[in-house]
Amino acid sequence: MKIFKQSLTAICLFIVAALPGQEILTGLQYNEVIKKEAQLQTGHSERGTDEEIILHLPFFDDFKNINRYPDANLWQDKDVFINKDFPYFAPNIGAATFDAIDSTGAVYGNALIIPFEADHLTSHILRLDSVFNPIVKALSPADSLYLSFFYQPQGYGDEPEPGDTLLLEFSYLTGDTVFSHIDSLKVFVNYYLENEQDTLKPFDTLYAPPGCDTNLYIINFKTLTWGDWVMMPCDSVFMPETSWKTQWKSEGMKLSEFQDLYGKDWVQVMIPVKDSIYFYKDFSFRFRNYASIANDLIPSFRSNVDQWNVDYVYLNYNRSIADTTYRILSFSNRAPSFLKNYQVMPYRQYRADAPVNTLKPALEMYITNLDKVERNTKYQYTVKQVAGNFGYTYNGGSCNLPPFYEFGFQNCNTPCGSAHACPPVSAFNLDFSRDTSSYIIKHFISDSSESNIIVDSAIYRQGFYNYYAYDDGTPEFGYGVEPAGAFIAYQFTLSVPDTLFGVQMYFNQTKDFANNQFFNINIWRDNNGRPGEIVAQLQSQQAMWNGGLYEFYPYMLDEPVVLSGTFYVGVQQFDGGSLNIGFDANNDNRDKIFYKLEQAWYSSNFGGSLLIRPMFGPNMVLSTEDISIQNEDQAMVFPNPARTWFTIGNEKIRSDRNAQLSVYNMFGQRIIHQLGISKNIDISHLSSGMYIIRIISEGKSFNDKLLISR
Repeated sequence: MKIFKQSLTAICLFIVAALPGQEILTGLQYNEVIKKEAQLQTGHSERGTDEEIILHLPFFDDFKNINRYPDANLWQDKDVFINKDFPYFAPNIGAATFDAIDSTGAVYGNALIIPFEADHLTSHILRLDSVFNPIVKALSPADSLYLSFFYQPQGYGDEPEPGDTLLLEFSYLTGDTVFSHIDSLKVFVNYYLENEQDTLKPFDTLYAPPGCDTNLYIINFKTLTWGDWVMMPCDSVFMPETSWKTQWKSEGMKLSEFQDLYGKDWVQVMIPVKDSIYFYKDFSFRFRNYASIANDLIPSFRSNVDQWNVDYVYLNYNRSIADTTYRILSFSNRAPSFLKNYQVMPYRQYRADAPVNTLKPALEMYITNLDKVERNTKYQYTVKQVAGNFGYTYNGGSCNLPPFYEFGFQNCNTPCGSAHACPPVSAFNLDFSRDTSSYIIKHFISDSSESNIIVDSAIYRQGFYNYYAYDDGTPEFGYGVEPAGAFIAYQFTLSVPDTLFGVQMYFNQTKDFANNQFFNINIWRDNNGRPGEIVAQLQSQQAMWNGGLYEFYPYMLDEPVVLSGTFYVGVQQFDGGSLNIGFDANNDNRDKIFYKLEQAWYSSNFGGSLLIRPMFGPNMVLSTEDISIQNEDQAMVFPNPARTWFTIGNEKIRSDRNAQLSVYNMFGQRIIHQLGISKNIDISHLSSGMYIIRIISEGKSFNDKLLISR
């Protein structure tokens, strides 16, 4: 029974039962990515429902095209999650994750505390009777077919227990037939009528015509006349019966146990296809998993669990047990942030601190050579400012990279290896005309020694916006504390004093909104490495959602507060049960997370980051009453926060017919641009969140922030 779990390593995150006075980490009750994709695809099908896909050898999928659902050209179902968040050091960026979440993004309705059948990943029909290229050739067990794949339990998710198995199955024909469907044909109504004046009335019984099974009939529900037609059943269709045989399975275990057992993060399995029963034209194979939730009754524990990751699924003939390599160079992990402590930080704070104190001295790139021969690789990364002119290219030169199975990742032990695996970081530009900035960073690894070039890439967007973020924006878990009255605090450090005007938070949605309870948002000063005096508070708040994919909700302070040095942002909950704050398992900042029970503060035991982001900037105009205070150096955006419109209070700007107004989102994308300042600028089409207002008037530039809150 899955009630208590304990982690032995930083990556082994888990679900625990609710005991008095403790941290709680739970799986997600909804996968927002799949949920949003399912909503987008409702009523839209990429293919006709009757279109049958027939595949031919070879079959290969490395899940690198991260479209959330499996590739519809290869797989029949949508249960598994294609992602780069749950796999731990995968062979390449992207894998298929099996869990307890269905194709709509919700925990399976039949989820139990005992193992239940969960996700399926089923190939389309695959011709194993023959190959057709370069010549037509019948296949048999003598052609040495192998199906191979990599697998990993848990990853950055929850460890599957021994009963939470992952299986591989092959389809075969049993030799029997089973009923498939009733074949139909279109029949003119004239057949059932005596003349052109005759009519078929509702509830008339119509039997199948000659040549069909005349025992079949339908009840007519429409008025039909001469020249109409009706679809009639004709005959029962029976098909060869298909069943499934298990070819391989693995019992659940912690990733740490898996690593101790095999000495690696992933294991590649080689399955020979030897039995002649599989060599037929309608063959399929499938993976499926069994999962078990932690608790049927407690809402926060009826959540996503028991992750398995699968990658590099490959089926072909003329293979051998030793055919375990691929002519592929790859980045294993997602591209990293250039910042030493954060994923995102305010641009003003970056400019104020020496970049040497803010940026990492070097990156950690995990580069693999999955081939069986050594490759002479070239590495570089490029930096390009979004909507700006700054950019540069780092060239790491060439370096030999032996095969991964004997050498592992490229490392920093040699000068050229260090230039690839640990490339140095250069400072970004200091643009004092901007409040925010962002940069697209692209990494490339290649071998061009042959005509067929091997290349891989990874992309990261480095943001300098109006907030601090330790997290990457994707929650793998939900975080909370027990009991009622407990505190959560998150530590941040400013380079220079700045004005805090709100906090962005992301709460995982839970079944029946079980975490929609009241809490206070607190801002603390530092007291020797622990939260001290409360300097600001928002009372009686509730978990709120903006409706977008992992879209944070802004909680605005009634009065902005000036902070300096180290401070803390967090919550005090009134009731028992987890608030289910989003928890990013890929970036370990446990030393910044604290929780308080009774009178004592404790450091977090969980390796990860909370999806809590303090927002900074100059004092904001909070009501239309403030516009009487004119300042020619300010645009005076009001109302702020706004709902459906805003305007500019600076009369001099408003009277300038050539004034240019632009609105940018927090990624630096311009979404509104107009000449002249109308009385009310319509923003009803924009989603809630923070935006940058930029105005150019009479040779002067004005920058301000606008919060849209509905």
